[in-house]
Amino acid sequence: MAWECGITNCGAVFEDVESAVVHQATEHERRECKVCGTVVPDGYLAIRHAFTDHSRAEYVRAYGADSEDVRKREKLLEEIESNADMDLIAAELKR
Repeated sequence: MAWECGITNCGAVFEDVESAVVHQATEHERRECKVCGTVVPDGYLAIRHAFTDHSRAEYVRAYGADSEDVRKREKLLEEIESNADMDLIAAELKR
């Protein structure tokens, strides 16, 4: 299964999810969380931060999101986390 970077105007494609997540974290600008101000890598890790460290209601208010936006991101998180070796991602990002 191929994994595409979903960050706007990128479109890079990877053979595995781990490479896609590492690419997002290292090749794209970091973003400031609109809820707490923490600067996080863009893409999956930004979504994970928002949905792990904050409530869905906080996310909706801060990002002007609706229930469809939340469902889309929750589905993405579930898909990535069910396929990714998170230890491998962490090791790659520590390099």
